[in-house]
Amino acid sequence: MPTNQCFMRSNIMKYQSLLFASVLLGLTQVCLGQDADLPLSQAGQQAFTPDQVLEALLAGNERFAAGEATQRDITARIAASAQGQYPKAVILSCLDSRVPVEKVFDVSIGDIFVGRVAGNIVNEDQLGSMEFATKLAGAKLVMVLGHSQCGAVKGAIDGAELGNLTALLAKIRPAVDGVEGFSPDQRTSSNDDFVEQVIDQNVHDMVAQVREQSSVLANLEQSGQIKIVGASYDLNTGKVELID
Repeated sequence: MPTNQCFMRSNIMKYQSLLFASVLLGLTQVCLGQDADLPLSQAGQQAFTPDQVLEALLAGNERFAAGEATQRDITARIAASAQGQYPKAVILSCLDSRVPVEKVFDVSIGDIFVGRVAGNIVNEDQLGSMEFATKLAGAKLVMVLGHSQCGAVKGAIDGAELGNLTALLAKIRPAVDGVEGFSPDQRTSSNDDFVEQVIDQNVHDMVAQVREQSSVLANLEQSGQIKIVGASYDLNTGKVELID
């Protein structure tokens, strides 16, 4: 074969190799959810372990708290997720408007399921939603996310009553009663230390209820298919800390 043809063939083979490597890298990024403009594929969701999902969310929170949130093409996200969804986690958060869950973890459309209710309390509807998110839709992580200065917790501490809110706050009372080490005059919503401990205790209690009240979720966790954790968001710093 003439020298110039050998040279051209060699260059073509190099180009093909580089092109293949580039395509493979792109596919890998999509599968692992690393492409900021695309949500997870089913293969990418299945490739994650529960621990990897937790690590990814905490890394996203670090970016958020540092003011380095990922820039995304929302239009591309909408189009890419229209035919299906493969979120990696389900998060039960408080109703509080200062805790925008997707932003807090630097994720976007199609990345996570979010359930919201004042005081991040567990009930039959939230449990059913978690069971759908994990058993049927493939999410690998269940998180109960409380937050600092929670108004629902303060209301439970003060024994507030208002329509249907009364029954909701009653579900937080066990956490209030479960915190020890404070004198009666210190057990008020004006005592920040007491409030924060009740917030953490409430998250701990709700995580326990997830396991106790849903055999579906408990079995998934025991088999290693999912992880169930509790965490708290700091309104002042934007940081999430695991507490359970």
